[in-house]
Amino acid sequence: MQTTWKGTISFGLVSIPVHLYSATQEHDVPLHQVHAKDGGRVRMKRYCEREEKEVPYAEIAKGYESPDGRTVTLSDDDLADLPLPSKKIIDVLAFVDATEIDPLMFSKAYYVGVADKAAAKPYALLRDALVESGQIAVTKIALRTRESPAVLRVHDGTLVLQTCIWPDEVRPAAGIAPEENVTVRPQELKMARSLMDTLSEDFDLSQLHDDYQQALQQVITARLEGVEVPHEEEAGEAPDNVIDLMEALRSSLKQAKGGRAPGAGPGEAEEPDEEKPAPRKRAAAKRTTAPKTTAPKTTAPKTTDSKAAAAKTTAAKTGAGKKGSSEKKTTTRKSAAPRKVS
Repeated sequence: MQTTWKGTISFGLVSIPVHLYSATQEHDVPLHQVHAKDGGRVRMKRYCEREEKEVPYAEIAKGYESPDGRTVTLSDDDLADLPLPSKKIIDVLAFVDATEIDPLMFSKAYYVGVADKAAAKPYALLRDALVESGQIAVTKIALRTRESPAVLRVHDGTLVLQTCIWPDEVRPAAGIAPEENVTVRPQELKMARSLMDTLSEDFDLSQLHDDYQQALQQVITARLEGVEVPHEEEAGEAPDNVIDLMEALRSSLKQAKGGRAPGAGPGEAEEPDEEKPAPRKRAAAKRTTAPKTTAPKTTAPKTTDSKAAAAKTTAAKTGAGKKGSSEKKTTTRKSAAPRKVS
């Protein structure tokens, strides 16, 4: 890993020689400018307006133009010799809680490594003190052509220096949020919190990926292979759910739970909506009244065969085989006699 900065952390009278390394990297598909007509490469040239010619990079310097039109030229040596204490020293100014620094101020992060073996113990001392106190160290550092406030904190057992912007560089947010008084009902807040909890279940930040870079690479590959460029389907219009906020929250929660109603467990089925109980009652009434209409048809056969059914059950209980069969015959004759009379 390439060293970005070399210097010393000043912690009271304790000095820790350190090196800084970039802690982050961005993955971008490299693109450059070309002439749209023929694809020819377009390059930026350093052109001197006074001499009207291109100048090499070695002759480039920094310049400042004053309000009255005068220009001051500053060479790299001028910038390197600035009378700035933070140029080679990270001076610890104070220790504060992490919540006292607004995340809007955070900028680039650097890993802090020791410059030699002698720096290992004071390095570990500062690191462990930060962990035990739960605080971060406020410092200042000059990187390249800019001095910035910074904080020292611990990440995975390693000191991290995070540069910040100055407090007066944070723009005020006045007039951006809704100015009128908006009342949020407790039911809406409870539903929103439930949706937040559901969306946060099993969330893994490391599984996120850059869809834009993947889509761009697909387009580049299609162009190289001479095939049709993939296009995304047109997205429909966003639903206008601002008016019925509670219904939008309820639908969002249902969708986040995979179709289950709010409050249902992982294996529970979706609960019906509040408007559905009435149709269920009417269906139940139809089921209960249906047997009443067929009752008269089934009662007549039961009266004629009741003696025969009783004889069958009695024969089964006594176990008399032939005797049971003879009893059946006599009962059938008896039951048949009244039919002849009628």
